[in-house]
Amino acid sequence: MGFFGPHHQLAFIFGVLGSIVSFMVFLSPVKTFYTIYKKRTAEGYQSIPYMVALSSSMMLLYYGMLKTNANLIVGISCFGCAIEIIYLILYIVYAPKRDKVFTVKWIILFNLGAYCLIMVATNLFRERSKRVTVMGWVCAVNSVAVSASPLGIMRRVIRTKSVEYMPFLLSFFLTLCSTMWFFYGLFLQDLYVAFPNVLGFLLGTAQIIIYVIYKNGNKGVEITEKMQKGDMEGSVGDINPCFPDHEQEIKEITIVIAEKPVESDEMKA
Repeated sequence: MGFFGPHHQLAFIFGVLGSIVSFMVFLSPVKTFYTIYKKRTAEGYQSIPYMVALSSSMMLLYYGMLKTNANLIVGISCFGCAIEIIYLILYIVYAPKRDKVFTVKWIILFNLGAYCLIMVATNLFRERSKRVTVMGWVCAVNSVAVSASPLGIMRRVIRTKSVEYMPFLLSFFLTLCSTMWFFYGLFLQDLYVAFPNVLGFLLGTAQIIIYVIYKNGNKGVEITEKMQKGDMEGSVGDINPCFPDHEQEIKEITIVIAEKPVESDEMKA
């Protein structure tokens, strides 16, 4: 069965779709970095997600280069590496000094050091198939770790009953991306691509379900705050003499008190 056999055709279709969705996911932080550029500061933002994304793209790029007929993986991984490097450069330029040092240190240790170590370790195997297997497992473990990263956000949403820190579109596209790459790996019988994306699909679906359950949480919080504010204003109004009704009552009381001594003086006279 050639490259354009039935399964390879389906794998190619899902690979193209996965590349398109991945392209959109890679571009999703553009708005964030435009804000950083306008404010001329990256204070309050973290570089860890971009270092992890760069590491994942670098691993998949090397894996795709070791395999045959993995042009789609190589292509989207090259784009991922390029865009994440741009993000990290912008972050380092505008980050506070402490965050700059932290980011540069971990890029050297994690993105460069660990990557070079993995390349040296895989090249100890003479057979290409063994290098592909080792790198495939490395990519699978790395992808599982990346897929599990939203667990902290999901726990926060459940605890606060607010989806403020869980953008729906990003969760949706990540789930869609995992689905496309799962079928790509399935039709090519590449378990190192298919397996991690099963977890990515399940966690992405869980995020969407949690979003639907708690999407009205923000509105509920706003309504509660407004009600509490209204109650506070009402309570202040009951005791604050500066409100018109109470001011009128005070004026009337003052007039009555002022008139009483006059009446008493007239009676004495």
